[in-house]
Amino acid sequence: MSIKESSTNNENKKTMESCCSEIYAVNLISGRWILSICYQLKQERLRFVELKNRIPNISERMLTLQLKKMEQENLVIKTVYAEVPPRVEYELSEIGKKLLPVLSQLEVWGKEHKASKKKE
Repeated sequence: MSIKESSTNNENKKTMESCCSEIYAVNLISGRWILSICYQLKQERLRFVELKNRIPNISERMLTLQLKKMEQENLVIKTVYAEVPPRVEYELSEIGKKLLPVLSQLEVWGKEHKASKKKE
């Protein structure tokens, strides 16, 4: 869902992002798929089809959109090889790799939170 440039919601988002680095960061990685893509790219560079096969239920269109967004935000590097047929690989950028410890901490927190919910 895109937000109209002139909307109050968009202005609020811009203000929050400029004032709070945490909100800026969460907005970069928010959504259903970006963290999944990062997780898959943490060990190796992958081709589009390999990513698609490793992420259950993601459509090709959504994977394409998310990879474009991640490339625009410098989270991934897209390498196109001049071959026939063309070969395209994706890998985490240096700044994208710095997200990996955060992913590990989110995993730990997620497990703890799930466990606490089961106790209720």
